[in-house]
Amino acid sequence: MKLLFAGPSLRGVETPPGLGLRPPAGKGDICRAVEEGVDVIGLIDGYFETTAAVWHKEILHALSSGVRVFGAASIGALRAAECAVFGMKGIGAIFEAYAAGRIEDDAEVALLHAPRELGYAPLSEPLVNVRATLDRLLRDGSIDGNQFQRLTEAASSIFYKERTWRAILVAALRSSDERAHIGGLVRSFRVDQKAIDAMALMRAVELADDARLTEAPGWEFSHTSYFGMLATQG
Repeated sequence: MKLLFAGPSLRGVETPPGLGLRPPAGKGDICRAVEEGVDVIGLIDGYFETTAAVWHKEILHALSSGVRVFGAASIGALRAAECAVFGMKGIGAIFEAYAAGRIEDDAEVALLHAPRELGYAPLSEPLVNVRATLDRLLRDGSIDGNQFQRLTEAASSIFYKERTWRAILVAALRSSDERAHIGGLVRSFRVDQKAIDAMALMRAVELADDARLTEAPGWEFSHTSYFGMLATQG
């Protein structure tokens, strides 16, 4: 059995047959999936403010049980960078940036979005998407280095729930003509890096063998009493 935990990063995407889809993961969700018999887990989106975030410990439990665990795009990329040494597989540019230390803050992937009933519609812009878009515009020569720096600094200074392209342009650029010009470029060439990475993870999970690994990892999982309480919840 294969399972994805995703929300806004895979918004509007139809998952392939045989691949289960659940809402963004919170604490205990991966542990429960392991106990349900899931063999392959793709972690993309997860909650971190309204509920406790996915524990590293439950990912280690999954890996020690032979479950193949992939991560990308959002909290999945962050956890994959943190747990790669234990066998979690990271996918995509955002994972690579975390793994290389080019980005470190979990706020880089945070965004405000609508609830499940409204299709997880994004209401703010994650910083990783802003960086990817500005990188593209700079490479293409559509913006210069000074504009790139001002826009990046403005985006980084805005709280994730309030970070929209309109807010970034207003904070970074004084000229209304410049705002209109760059705003048009963003509308035409915006890069949704989270969606790109999430799609790549979905393909990786689809291609993965639907069976648990039989070879023991080169490390030992410690069943602490605190983890035991997590495992018995829900």
